[in-house]
Amino acid sequence: MTITKTELLTTGKAKQVFATTDPDTLWLEYLDQATALNGKKKVAIAGKGTLNLQISSRLFEALVAAGLPTHYVGSPTATSMLVRKCTMIRLEAVVRNQAAGSFAKKFGVAAGQLLTPAVHEWYLKSDALDDPFINDEQVQALGLADADTLMAMRGLSDQVNAVLTTLFAKRGITLVDFKLEFGRLADGRLVVADELSPDNMRLVDVATGADLDKDVFRQDQGPLTPVYAEVLQRLEAAHV
Repeated sequence: MTITKTELLTTGKAKQVFATTDPDTLWLEYLDQATALNGKKKVAIAGKGTLNLQISSRLFEALVAAGLPTHYVGSPTATSMLVRKCTMIRLEAVVRNQAAGSFAKKFGVAAGQLLTPAVHEWYLKSDALDDPFINDEQVQALGLADADTLMAMRGLSDQVNAVLTTLFAKRGITLVDFKLEFGRLADGRLVVADELSPDNMRLVDVATGADLDKDVFRQDQGPLTPVYAEVLQRLEAAHV
């Protein structure tokens, strides 16, 4: 059965979400837009949607090949992704392999310092509140997730980290840190959802130390699309 998009359900910072002719499937349309500071900085960038979609598709395919549960179904066009409909958990899970950004600043450590074990952090998904840090007890007290769900999210985050760290390392890229979002399918299964792209990762070129992620936009280092195109080219060379 060919699945096509129908009504627009919502528009986010980087994607539009559509219903489809299959009630269990959603259509994500990637936008040519870059945002930072929870949307306070927003710029239209031609071609970014296509690059994000292609990178995200390849990374989801890598997770699926490793046997990890995701909402990914396929990519019918250059800027769209089909995903299984799921109930999203209102948390952002951040995994840090090295100190960077707010972590390095908060604890006064050098950027690039290895973190062993990898650090897991939760953030409440709320633009209005600037996505505040939240701990396990706060998550449970607010009814966002129970202890078993948090444990499952941590375990799945570690599995994702292992797959992506190895994948990027083979292409000369260090995965410094990344953000994941999770949801539950209609049958209750926990899955990795949203997207996997340089928009929600810190990636560093092993050879040069150059940023290969949205920090280029955040810090006004130069044009963004050549950077994302470089990441995509390396992923394609890896036959992901």
